[in-house]
Amino acid sequence: MNKVFNKENGDEEHNAIQTINLSKRYGDFVAVDGINLEIKKGELFSILGPNGAGKTTTIKILSCLLLPTEGTAKIMGYDIKENPQLIKEIIDVSPQETAIAGHLNAWENLVLMGGIYGLEKKETEKRARELLDLLDLPGREKEQVRKYSGGMKRRLSIAMAMMSDPQVLFLDEPTLGLDPQARKAMWEKIEGLKGKKTIVLTTHYLEEADALADRIAILKAGKIIAIDTPDELKNNSKSMQSIAIKTKNISDDVVKGIKEMYSDVVFKANKIEIKARKLNVDKIVDYLRSNEVNIEGISMKEPSLDDVFLELTGEGGNQ
Repeated sequence: MNKVFNKENGDEEHNAIQTINLSKRYGDFVAVDGINLEIKKGELFSILGPNGAGKTTTIKILSCLLLPTEGTAKIMGYDIKENPQLIKEIIDVSPQETAIAGHLNAWENLVLMGGIYGLEKKETEKRARELLDLLDLPGREKEQVRKYSGGMKRRLSIAMAMMSDPQVLFLDEPTLGLDPQARKAMWEKIEGLKGKKTIVLTTHYLEEADALADRIAILKAGKIIAIDTPDELKNNSKSMQSIAIKTKNISDDVVKGIKEMYSDVVFKANKIEIKARKLNVDKIVDYLRSNEVNIEGISMKEPSLDDVFLELTGEGGNQ
């Protein structure tokens, strides 16, 4: 599960980001502690961790806002120490706090960003139209942004970050504070960017990383403690799977047989519940049917990313 990379040169042809023993200290406090990772071009990579884990510091270093104390990182082959200005030209950040001019409308905000990036008027207007379409903002682009919902403001913030057509896009808590419906709508928009841009996502919502990320790194005390796909993180978890089977005619002997297969078995009110590190559902169902048990319903619960996070960090949920 802990697939951490330590190559000195990395694979620059395929990597968008590579960190090499990346560290940041503030006096005796170690915020980032020797991080080595590789993020592929076109990958949506999520960084999770409790408060103080080093997420924000890592992102600030990668976006050339902080210098590391030790080690370095490469963005699209450019070293953050040697070529910070070149890196800033190929990345952009959609911050947690949206930097939007509320008295302007969406179109004016995008055109303003185009001017900041030095784009010609024709190119600015072309990109603005494309981004308004991509993020479902047309029709209200002439309305003052202060009247927008939280979800619309977040979408506009991402659009503004994309005006420079960055090769690498950092999304910092893109759905923080949104209601569930707006959050799901934002997920669809971010999903549509996958493969087109390399995206580094930090999020407060574990289900968001589970739904969107190709791979996830979990940080604790400045160190990477796990890197893998969401499914593999859950598959390698020590958390229990559980299955509940509703039936009317199960006998004590059949229950006893299941208890011989699994140690954590509860039978109550015509429902048998089984928990284990790994459950063989087909084997359980075949056993019940071979004993002429009528199955009325089955529900199963897999380990969630919340379970993995708690197991690895000892923290209840992403902070």
